Amino acid sequence: MRSRASALMLAMGLAVALTCTDVRGQPAADTVEAHVAAARAAAGPDQVGPISLCNAPAPAGPQRGRGAAPPGPPARAQWHAEPVKVFDNLYFVGQTEYSAWAVTTSAGIILVDAIWDYSIEDEVVGGLEKLGLDPATIKYVLVSHGHLDHAGGAKFLQDKFGARVIMSAADWDLIGRNTQSWPKPKRDMVATDGQKLTLGDTTLTLYLTPGHTPGTISTLIPVKDRGVPHVVAEWGGTGFNFTITPDQPQRYWFETYIKSAERFRDAAARAGADALIANHTNLDGSKTKLPAVVARKAGDPNPYVIGADGVRRYLTVADECARAGLLRLTS
Repeated sequence: MRSRASALMLAMGLAVALTCTDVRGQPAADTVEAHVAAARAAAGPDQVGPISLCNAPAPAGPQRGRGAAPPGPPARAQWHAEPVKVFDNLYFVGQTEYSAWAVTTSAGIILVDAIWDYSIEDEVVGGLEKLGLDPATIKYVLVSHGHLDHAGGAKFLQDKFGARVIMSAADWDLIGRNTQSWPKPKRDMVATDGQKLTLGDTTLTLYLTPGHTPGTISTLIPVKDRGVPHVVAEWGGTGFNFTITPDQPQRYWFETYIKSAERFRDAAARAGADALIANHTNLDGSKTKLPAVVARKAGDPNPYVIGADGVRRYLTVADECARAGLLRLTS
């Protein structure tokens, strides 16, 4: 009965999509309502993608960062999460709300995002050790974008283990302009669009997808799940809390975000990406998927493998919600 009900809901979603889109798959009417409907249809009954973006108001005005840093670290009980092996070579080592991912290779570890400065030692160093991995083998720290909640721990890893820190030039500049009092990493490696980051037997592909920040990086990661190969996509910056600067109007950031979402969706499709992770646990379902991975039995599917169509729909939701946001600026 459940499968029949799901099929009915999907059919209803497709019907909505057909009424809101033309033969090219674009909304028939360029209105907020049409783009929101297209996003909801793409999300489907399984709620793939950050559909909450469609309810997000446009940023209020010029800003240069994410606001003031907190006066002190919150209590550990508020943010600590246990590490989880998600794929054969991909591990969650983040917090309850903020994700960090360790990619293991034959020559060391690539860490994707460095969460907050107050939690990096507990979650990443301690988490890797709990998993039987050596944090001293972290060779690269790939920071998806230059906000404190993803870059805050990079300096610790840079100083303690000599890890190379990678960001886009635009986001290195963003951090350089940031006046908040948190430990910022020394400028190091600069990511380029389409860059292949190889460590040992593993190669990640980096794409510059500006929008959320001027130099957000989205990444394709080859993984294996019980020996079966998959490609994981990580959309590097999701929210519409853009780092707005006086030299560019608000609409520029929406337009840039839209182009980046379309481009990374195409890149993910070409690579055959069929799994998805995010850098916030509420954006990829990690709050329910991580416990499901822990409880997973032989023969159970990996909840992070959502299929190539699921990855496409996820990025379509981001795209369509951004189009709705752009139109709200002038409505």
